[in-house]
Amino acid sequence: MSKVVKSPRRLAVGTSVAVTAAFALGGSLLVAAPAQASPDPSPAAPTKPYGTVTAPSGLNERQHLSTDSLVRGHLPYRAQVGLKCKVKAQSVEGNPVWYLLRDRPHWVSAKYVDNTGSVEFCKDDQRDRLPDSPQDKTPKG
Repeated sequence: MSKVVKSPRRLAVGTSVAVTAAFALGGSLLVAAPAQASPDPSPAAPTKPYGTVTAPSGLNERQHLSTDSLVRGHLPYRAQVGLKCKVKAQSVEGNPVWYLLRDRPHWVSAKYVDNTGSVEFCKDDQRDRLPDSPQDKTPKG
């Protein structure tokens, strides 16, 4: 930090150079602030259509269009996920719509998803898509 010397007409070396430069540039003393990085923006939402989970406890991803189906994953409250298409199936608290997730063959009940963008109805060939895993191809029961 620069100090002013006792003599009112003399300034310390560091300050006098800055003042001299300021007068040479038009008489004003400008101080450049260091560049600051902007705060991290919130994560970008997926491309439309996408859904935001509204259930405070989160939402189970299901293998099939039923609450009796195997749970294949879990989405936390306010998670945003891409939606591929929708179908009408088992009603969950009065809402019969289910969404197929865009990036994996899992289903979620629309009752607990606030969608953004228009979600088209699925074609018949996607209604009962199973994941391609050896466990799913093994006969059960």
